Amino acid sequence: MTPDIDKLNFEKNGDGLLPVIIQDDRTLQVLMLGYMNREAYEKSRAEGLVTFYSRTKQRLWTKGETSGNTLAIRSIAMDCDADTLLIRVVPAGPVCHTGHSGCFSDSPRETEGFIRYLQAVIRQRHRDMPATSYTTKLFQRGVNKIAQKVGEEAVETVIEAVAQNKPDLVYEASDLVYHLLVLLEANGLSLADLEQELAKRHK
Repeated sequence: MTPDIDKLNFEKNGDGLLPVIIQDDRTLQVLMLGYMNREAYEKSRAEGLVTFYSRTKQRLWTKGETSGNTLAIRSIAMDCDADTLLIRVVPAGPVCHTGHSGCFSDSPRETEGFIRYLQAVIRQRHRDMPATSYTTKLFQRGVNKIAQKVGEEAVETVIEAVAQNKPDLVYEASDLVYHLLVLLEANGLSLADLEQELAKRHK
């Protein structure tokens, strides 16, 4: 649920600006930090694209207005003091001006969270079913065949683990994770369902 503008404390810092943390909705990678005033927030909500208030240019600035690398908003949340926003987005391209996916390119690694991105790709393949995609062929074969592939990749992963062959273990485990993601998608499930189950067990 998008926070109502009247609930946000734009005056706390004395400059009418709220810090805004931008997070990739697919990978959960923290991409950048920006600032919004009331006008920038209203414009972002109305258009579905992140618009900041640029402190250097002293004006509204829609991310990607020149580069095309916009940030499509998926959700907006405020913190407990209503003076900071967390916006989850789907970037249209690199977020940082250096060409990196985010402005914190050294930490975490840029590949962190890629499994969630892969899940989003698999979900899109399931919707579109492009004819040349291996993922499409798996969905066409049905759950039983996908489950069989998961079993095969699990055996191969175990073999490499017992042999203590780390490079091949990484390779086979990656195959296993990919096919498991396809199997979850075929059953209408996702990583979020696994996270909920594991969190329940942890408690």
